[in-house]
Amino acid sequence: MTSTLQTKTDSDLQNSVVNALRAHLPAHALIWHREDTTPFECDGLTAYRQRPMVVALPETDAQVQAVLMVCSQLGVPVVARGAGTGLSGGAMPRPQGVTLSMAKFNRILTLNPISRTAVVQCGVRNLAISEAAAQHGLYYAPDPSSQIACTIGGNVAENSGGVHCLKYGLTVHNVLKVKGFTVTGEAVEFGSEALDTGGYDLLSLIMGSEGMLAVVTEVTVKLIPKPQLARCIMASFNDIRKAGDAVAAVIAAGIIPAGLEMMDKPMTAAVEDFVHAGYDLNAAAILLCESDGTAEEVEEEIGRMTQVLLANGASAIAVSQSEAERLKFWSGRKNAFPASGRISPDYMCMDSTIPRKRLADILLAIGEMEKKYQLRCANVFHAGDGNLHPLILFDANDADQLHRCELFGADILETSVAMGGTVTGEHGVGIEKLNSMCVQFSATENEQMFGVKRAFDAVGLLNPGKVIPTLQRCAEYGKMLVRGGALKHAELERF
Repeated sequence: MTSTLQTKTDSDLQNSVVNALRAHLPAHALIWHREDTTPFECDGLTAYRQRPMVVALPETDAQVQAVLMVCSQLGVPVVARGAGTGLSGGAMPRPQGVTLSMAKFNRILTLNPISRTAVVQCGVRNLAISEAAAQHGLYYAPDPSSQIACTIGGNVAENSGGVHCLKYGLTVHNVLKVKGFTVTGEAVEFGSEALDTGGYDLLSLIMGSEGMLAVVTEVTVKLIPKPQLARCIMASFNDIRKAGDAVAAVIAAGIIPAGLEMMDKPMTAAVEDFVHAGYDLNAAAILLCESDGTAEEVEEEIGRMTQVLLANGASAIAVSQSEAERLKFWSGRKNAFPASGRISPDYMCMDSTIPRKRLADILLAIGEMEKKYQLRCANVFHAGDGNLHPLILFDANDADQLHRCELFGADILETSVAMGGTVTGEHGVGIEKLNSMCVQFSATENEQMFGVKRAFDAVGLLNPGKVIPTLQRCAEYGKMLVRGGALKHAELERF
């Protein structure tokens, strides 16, 4: 197939796309001048940037549908974008493509306290749902650290979690229905408000699909009652292995905390200087273990967790005595990323998952990698489900540091796979982890994933060059590993 991309110059293509979209969008909903498109050149993975050819900011479903139909007819790639808080480059634009910003889809359409559901547009902020539901004693459980800014559409794209995902699940466990459009503008709906639907579970397929299968416009989420009480334990450990073993011991004791997070010494130092949460700066690692429920349930569970933590080597235990103190404990964890930004020009936040019993092993391995790549790394984990967030600190203006950071990140991901884990937990693959997907999955498995992609998007126009590496890319990456190099993310595949 010979597309418009292959037969027109960049300027001619841009003019064709802008003129075609003008028939469907008001003037203020189209951006194409170079300086105006700069804010859309990257998401939270700031090390890689490129400007989109055109940015469309539709305000209605009909306008979204029209944009997709126009781009499909012209053979122009489309990258859907929410708040731009993603950390794997999933919203990085194509230089000859359209960025479809869903920022204006920011209304809560209905909130039903009887059915405990809310129907929201994709651009509604995660935290805004809980704020609207609070008057009914309800809230939306998934709580990414970026929840003050990230949108529910982006949460669906990445299957986001948060510090309370251990007990309450990821986005996939808290969404009932999703509406949107395919790349050709066909209206689609996945899931229902019933407990189950017939046929294949396409709703779960859309979750975490990173904008490659459909553009989501509306989401129906579950709401749950706010617990009567929540209290948090802050436990200090003078040895990383003891902290890792304590995590496994808590779960082995049959306890499922509302949250179970881990931070190492460099991270606690960074966040304590930023928010003054009262963290133990002498500890090699600290755990935050939260219990919620009735007063009786919380009292009993806090007691059991305290016993387990002490039995596994905790050197100090502090339990929140008020809601203000509980929030203070969590303030450091919630601000880990901005705190890291204060101590380094740039950071790359990795995201992999390992078996809980290997937490200490991966931390010790990362310590050795710091020496190998001569870069610092601060670690924060969703320890309860083994989801790692190592933050590699570097200066993106130094090409050598960026290169070493890429190698460091790839090493973490591949070590996670070797330990029985996976290359992502909740941030997605995007462009960041394309090479590492070659390590986790075989050529046959990647081709099966491409088969799913083609079923929804035969030409490959929705967010192309992300998530699934081609056979050629994996072959090149294998050669790069032998030579000790790295395949650059800029060399993205067409499909």
